[in-house]
Amino acid sequence: MKLTPMIQAFVLHFGEMGSRWGINRTVGQIYALLVVNKSPLNADQMAAALGFSRSNVSMGLKELQSWRLVRLQHIPGDRKEYYSAPESIWDIARTLIEERRKREIDPTLSLLRDVLLESPANQDEAYAQQRMQEMHDLIELITRWSTEMQGVSQDKLYTLLKLGSGVSKVIDMKDKLIKGK
Repeated sequence: MKLTPMIQAFVLHFGEMGSRWGINRTVGQIYALLVVNKSPLNADQMAAALGFSRSNVSMGLKELQSWRLVRLQHIPGDRKEYYSAPESIWDIARTLIEERRKREIDPTLSLLRDVLLESPANQDEAYAQQRMQEMHDLIELITRWSTEMQGVSQDKLYTLLKLGSGVSKVIDMKDKLIKGK
């Protein structure tokens, strides 16, 4: 399997970005290849296309499975395991958001809750606890919003995201109307 220059550029870029997103380059490239490929691929096909060892591909696939970002498929008459990314980019985004919340946000909220239950020993700890409370409240608010957005249909979510700066304009108009009364 030979990658076209366009697909290769995307796969290489995705690999580089992966390190900024907390995954290694290999995993990023494997996922990029699966996202842009119409048909499921087996590990040998991925290794050949990317120039990776079969064992690197297998380890990368395990990582992607732990994130619930790939689907394992079997093709009748073929004993190999084939993998694909979800067809909907929206489903990929929802899964990533949910997994990142479980891995990063939930442990932080848990720590903040525990620390906020303690009594401060001095003024420095009281100030620190106040800042941690603010952080907790913001993260909790964003988490609740994110959880609610997970249940919104793709069409409604798309419309909501397209509003963008329009939302702040509406809020500004509302504030002007309230002040004008």
